[in-house]
Amino acid sequence: MSIGQAISRLDGSRKVTGRAKYTADVEVEGALHAVLVPSTVPSGTIAAIDAAPAEDAPGVVRVFTHLNTPKLAEMTNPPAGQTIMPLQGDRIFYEGQPVAMVIADTLERATEAARRVQVTYRNEPFATDFIAGLDRAEARPLFGLPPDSSVGDIEAALSGTNVRVESVYGTADRHHNPMEPAAVTALWQDGRLEVYDAVQGVVDTRNTLALALQMEPQNIRVRNDFVGGGFGCKGWLWPHEVLAALAARELSRPVKLVLTRAQSYTSHGYQPASRQTVTLAARSDGALTGIRHQSVLAGSLSGDHVEPSGWGTPALYASPATQATHRVVRLNRGNPTPMRAPLEGVGLIAVEIAMDELAYELGIDPLALRLRNYTEIDPAEGKPFSSKKLRECYAEGARRFGWSSRTVEPRSMRDGRNLIGQGMATALFRTFRSPAKVRIGLDQSGEVLIETSTQEIGTGVYTIFPQIAADVLQMPVERVSLSLGDTNLPESPMNAGSRATLSTGSAVQDAAAKLKAKLAEAGATTPDGYAEAVARQGVDRIEAEGDWTPPEEATHAMYSFGAIFAEVGVDEDIPIPRVRRVVGVYNAGRIINPKTARSQMTGGVVWGIGQALLEKSEMDQQHGRFLSKNLAGYLVPVNADVPEIDVSFVDDFDEHVGPLGARGIGELGAIGVGAAIANAVFHATGIRVREVPIRPEHLLAMAQSSY
Repeated sequence: MSIGQAISRLDGSRKVTGRAKYTADVEVEGALHAVLVPSTVPSGTIAAIDAAPAEDAPGVVRVFTHLNTPKLAEMTNPPAGQTIMPLQGDRIFYEGQPVAMVIADTLERATEAARRVQVTYRNEPFATDFIAGLDRAEARPLFGLPPDSSVGDIEAALSGTNVRVESVYGTADRHHNPMEPAAVTALWQDGRLEVYDAVQGVVDTRNTLALALQMEPQNIRVRNDFVGGGFGCKGWLWPHEVLAALAARELSRPVKLVLTRAQSYTSHGYQPASRQTVTLAARSDGALTGIRHQSVLAGSLSGDHVEPSGWGTPALYASPATQATHRVVRLNRGNPTPMRAPLEGVGLIAVEIAMDELAYELGIDPLALRLRNYTEIDPAEGKPFSSKKLRECYAEGARRFGWSSRTVEPRSMRDGRNLIGQGMATALFRTFRSPAKVRIGLDQSGEVLIETSTQEIGTGVYTIFPQIAADVLQMPVERVSLSLGDTNLPESPMNAGSRATLSTGSAVQDAAAKLKAKLAEAGATTPDGYAEAVARQGVDRIEAEGDWTPPEEATHAMYSFGAIFAEVGVDEDIPIPRVRRVVGVYNAGRIINPKTARSQMTGGVVWGIGQALLEKSEMDQQHGRFLSKNLAGYLVPVNADVPEIDVSFVDDFDEHVGPLGARGIGELGAIGVGAAIANAVFHATGIRVREVPIRPEHLLAMAQSSY
């Protein structure tokens, strides 16, 4: 059995030796280089643009501006990252918006020429301050769905209770910062477009490029072998991809465009800041009677993204009445986009800190409060969960962490100069499923090749999918390889929403079963006879096509779950919170590979530490732009910030979610960590911080009082 085995990554050696080829590594003979010229103002119009100094520079082939760029089709968001197509008019909606693109024979010459493009603006008033714009918040659809949802009579639930807590909670603007910058190389030949692109969905990119360029999808090919991190920012189509493809078509020359690190802060989204008001009402015994979760989020004038931060709230606890609302403040910023972890990753910061506050108000242990409101039925949908082992996650997490030895009172635990705090939170992430297709074949040498258009973004599919096929075919996983990241291969969904293993993996399983049946028909009853059976057929290989499509209507509510326990230390005099250890126990159905799964969850916990204590994209409100567009000024966790992380799973087979019995985990690990750390900081210091990241200035009152 290959499924369930802790197999090391089959692509690991390629990555650590540098043999893995990423998009920017692709060399195409005769390729030109493109460099974008970004707007330096956040709002206004282009009064004049003088490209002549750039056009006269050595090696320059063309300078595209709004005056000479061919018309693009209007787009919606998604599948485009923003609704404003690049270089289509003189309006400026955000700082960093492309106002020109320089094409030259070398990157250095293109970069120098881009500096020579002279742009004069008619500045207009702008709005980039999210907090100042809260009174302008408006309701907009959530991916085509209503912005508000409710179950039960929320007003009655909140008015007739014994205990009620209500507070405002905040999360910060954050940027994805993948190690690999966004990169694209486009080639035009004989009416066809071939694109190497660092994206999380080659099929989606092909289809969206076809819309933008008004081409037939079959005349576009998009591919990549590896993506060096995406985390959401490489999920949709952004201006740099459209412009590179358009330039290749216009010039009939290959064009390569790689965003700078600074441009990645304005060119493919970010996680928007939020202000969330959470009201919890409960009886004196801890039973919830009502949950109201009101979210206001940063948005953009260049797109329609609204973070659905309240989507998971109604499924969390057994409350007879729940309401979730969403409003957005449209700003002169680039359009936000999903970021690991979207949805509950933003919303549970607020709800799970509020649950901790309610526990202290009631005098009930925070874990006991959650168990008191445990539910096997999704209150929002009225459906049973497809599989839920969250109770077991609570128990195992508490045991591994030593939760029972925690003293309840804030500031009651010490280690020398450090105040010690312990907190916990629940993690929940909804399950996304998509149709997928796979081709699998076995050749005369007995080697198996899986072919599908899915992408490798660091999650381990080069190992997981061969494991699934090897398990069905009962052969060593080392004899199974995977070809992916190409729209010429059978179509699979984008790697987003933690859907790859469930969706494409189910198609792999189907294809492998069909291949096994064909081999049996050819006389191969055991793996030892597979190669001979192919030879007897007189063919190079025997192939089978597999597919999987989720049912249109689900009979069960589908989520993955987790319980997070965190311990922090805070020096009384230098109040910098330090995470000392984290325990996370997760339930995500069947775990295909415990080793890669633990890697995913550990990485997610590190993301949670960053959200809790470090990550914030600061805005210069005077000039309407993000500050410190680099990793020198944007803090991410480093080794010194990451403590002992204990990750484990409560494994089970979810028969309702799909034939593999597995749900998604890619985003789950980043959820709940921030709230658990915030709750631990309160336990350590007695100071309730209701926004992340938690900075020393939030705790300065404690330090000052100790002098």
